[in-house]
Formats: sequence, structure tokens, C-alpha cells
Amino acid sequence: MRYLFLILLCAVALPTYSQKFGYVDADFVLSKMPSYQKAQQNIDEAAKKWEEDVQKKFSQVEKLRKAYQAEEILLTTDMKEERLKEIEKADLEARDYQRKIFGHKGQLFTRQAELIKPAQEELHKALQKLARKEKLQVILNNSEALAILYIEERHDYTEEVLTILGLGEQKQNPEGKGDDNSPTPKKDDKK
Repeated sequence: MRYLFLILLCAVALPTYSQKFGYVDADFVLSKMPSYQKAQQNIDEAAKKWEEDVQKKFSQVEKLRKAYQAEEILLTTDMKEERLKEIEKADLEARDYQRKIFGHKGQLFTRQAELIKPAQEELHKALQKLARKEKLQVILNNSEALAILYIEERHDYTEEVLTILGLGEQKQNPEGKGDDNSPTPKKDDKK
């Protein structure tokens, strides 16, 4: 949001310098890219395997707890303390493993960054090509992460980025966004 504010502030502060803006729904474009889809599939498979591993570790902790509860009456005080320490250690190990995999900058985060980076670079190159072609100084991301209060449809270049990426004439109305009956802007209207 800060970057958007700075960009808009510069646009207002420099009225003699005309800038041309456009926007693209980057999430939609990425979702249509085969390289991104393959990367996402690999990430989902890895996450599923890691989730199973985490569940196994927590299941083992639960088995230890149930065994302790079942035998608690028969155990001496020293044995109880030893078992409780063993349960606590197993629980800590399971939580550490979960954090190592799914925590901030964990293995899943690293794997996502590694696998998605090529698709993001491909999108960036397409955006650079579009900016040069249309003489755009700024291209905003119009996905759910950025709220745009008002913008004219003629500045939406999502379809052109899909064309540059060779993904054809795919419509950008995945979840009812926009109006299907609205006229598509002509190339001449974008100037």
C-alpha cells in the first residue's frame, strides 16, 4: 500500500510529467501459466507429504499420552516423571518439526519461493514487454492483495499479458469478477 501511495503522490506532485498507468491481475495470469500450475502442483504434493509426517509425529505423542494414562496407576513416582518427560520431549520434537516445515521461512516457504520464481520471472518479462509496447510507466497489480478504489477498464492489460505469454484469449472472469456483458475495450481505446 505504501508503494501505491508513493506512486500516486508522485503522479499528483509532478503534473507536468504525464505518466501512463495500467493494471494487471497478476494472480489470474499466474494461475493460467503452465509453469506456475506445475510448480503449484509440486508444492501441494510436498505439503501433503509433510503434513502426513507431522500428523504421524503428533499421533505418536498421543499414543504415548494414552499409554501413560492407562498405566499411570501402576507407575512409581520416578517412572511417572520419566514418562512425562518422554511425552514432553516427543511433543516438543513434533512441534519443532512442524515449525521447521510450515513455519515462517520453513521448508515449505523455501520450496514455494524456489519453484514459483521462474513463473514470476516469466511474468515480469511479459510485463516489461507490455510496458514498452504500450509506453506504460506504471503497471499496478489488481489482484485481491491490492484494493483499487476506481480505475477505468481500458487500463486493464491482463488479457494482453496472457497473449504475450502465449496463453491465448482466456477470459478473466474466474469467480464472477466484472460483467460478462460489458464490451471489451478496443486497442485504440487504451491510448
